[in-house]
Amino acid sequence: MIKKGTKVKVLVGKDKNKEGEIIELDRKGNRAKVKGINLVKKHVKTTKEKKGGIISKENFLHLSNLKNITEKKAEAKK
Repeated sequence: MIKKGTKVKVLVGKDKNKEGEIIELDRKGNRAKVKGINLVKKHVKTTKEKKGGIISKENFLHLSNLKNITEKKAEAKK
């Protein structure tokens, strides 16, 4: 079962074989955001409250491209 806080490994793409923790899930679209994985640049306009510029943030990955590694470690301990 994949849920928020689960450790996963990326199977495909530019971040292949990297590991991270799920920070957000989109169950309807079968997607997840993984901390430090699939970073994209976003141009943000300056407002009175926030300074603008180019920021990096995580983007969604499809769940089929992720492998749960938390359960494997739990099974090995048994």
